[in-house]
Amino acid sequence: MKAPPAGPNPLLDRTVVVTGAARGIGAAVARNLAGRGARLALLGHEPDELRALAAGLPVPALAHEVDVTDQAAMERAAALVRERLGPPSAVVANAGVAEGAPFADSDLAAWRRIIDVNLGGSAVTARTFLPDLFDTRGYYLQVASLASFGAAPMMSAYCASKSGVEAFAHSLRAEVAHRGVAVGIGYLNWTDTEMIRDGDRYPVLRELRGHMPPPARRVHPAELVAARLASAVEHRSTAVYIPRWLRLVQVTRAALPPLVLRVSRRALTRLEPEESLRPTGALGAGGQADRAAARRSG
Repeated sequence: MKAPPAGPNPLLDRTVVVTGAARGIGAAVARNLAGRGARLALLGHEPDELRALAAGLPVPALAHEVDVTDQAAMERAAALVRERLGPPSAVVANAGVAEGAPFADSDLAAWRRIIDVNLGGSAVTARTFLPDLFDTRGYYLQVASLASFGAAPMMSAYCASKSGVEAFAHSLRAEVAHRGVAVGIGYLNWTDTEMIRDGDRYPVLRELRGHMPPPARRVHPAELVAARLASAVEHRSTAVYIPRWLRLVQVTRAALPPLVLRVSRRALTRLEPEESLRPTGALGAGGQADRAAARRSG
């Protein structure tokens, strides 16, 4: 099958898979893609939220509860997507979780779970849907982060996972380009989601963000971020930076670790005696839902 035709509405009647679709960026991306005429396969935890989202979309949509780290379950989900909506032309690998904690005090099972969901889950998602994307000459969008090239203290697992998905997407792009499949990376700064709002309840995370330069600490509306990501799907973009100035940070990324070190050394020295460096637990309702699902399956 040829690539989607260029034109005023290239996503019309095309099937798009969105992981982590129950809330936050995933739900906002799904709504925006629906407005562009795409059929939506909504994958993730929280089946009630997924069904409510699907019911409110103006296009055919499938809501399916699945753990993106479970290869067999994802294969079953893919078969259901093909049966109900047709083979996907695009996949948005958005599912992700986070937790704040000093690495020395981290629960290693929780630390590994973040890596498993954010990096391993992206790999499982790509592996599951690549046969469809080969057939449709489709597009895979990996949601990454400023954390992909600007690691921060208290977020070692999250930053490691987002650096990992960036490298994974670059490698995958080089492997599949000759098959007509495009791979993009979405670099996101702070977005107004439950994960970020929950993180702001903890003094150390709130203060570390507060020490960033004013443009970098700004929180962006989820709908604005979703519109840019949906546009990236529509145009098969290689990279999308939200906000756009992150592209400039990308080219100066070697300067970030020394800057983060200076800021964190001062802030953590002051906060540690106040016992503000305690682990946060899973951030946001989506992270808590993932933690509950992992306990049930484990």
